[in-house]
Amino acid sequence: VQLQASGGGLVQVGGSLRLSCAASGRTLNGYVIGWFRQPPGKEREFVSAISWSFDSPWYGDPVKGRATISRDIAKNTVYLQMIRLKPEDTAVYYCAAGMQGDSIVDLRMYNSWGQGTQVTVSS
Repeated sequence: VQLQASGGGLVQVGGSLRLSCAASGRTLNGYVIGWFRQPPGKEREFVSAISWSFDSPWYGDPVKGRATISRDIAKNTVYLQMIRLKPEDTAVYYCAAGMQGDSIVDLRMYNSWGQGTQVTVSS
């Protein structure tokens, strides 16, 4: 699976943005598409994920209530809508794909990664 992430940029505190992850290369049935982020100087952390087959979402604690993940089957694309952005949301955001396993939040479950897209939240 090849993944192309986009939609990052500079946003003010309290603002919103929508990230996109376009997939190609194979059918996504049975896959989970996840979003991870890596703040400056920190480890990569789980943000959200969605089951492509069942449209089931998962959210990491830092974004619960502020993020909505969705998929567009016709466009083979997953979206991550984030609102009420905070400075601590500043990070490089990556999308990833992996066959659904036991640990959705574990980056080791994902074997295909897109390039990152920078999100900067300014105060």
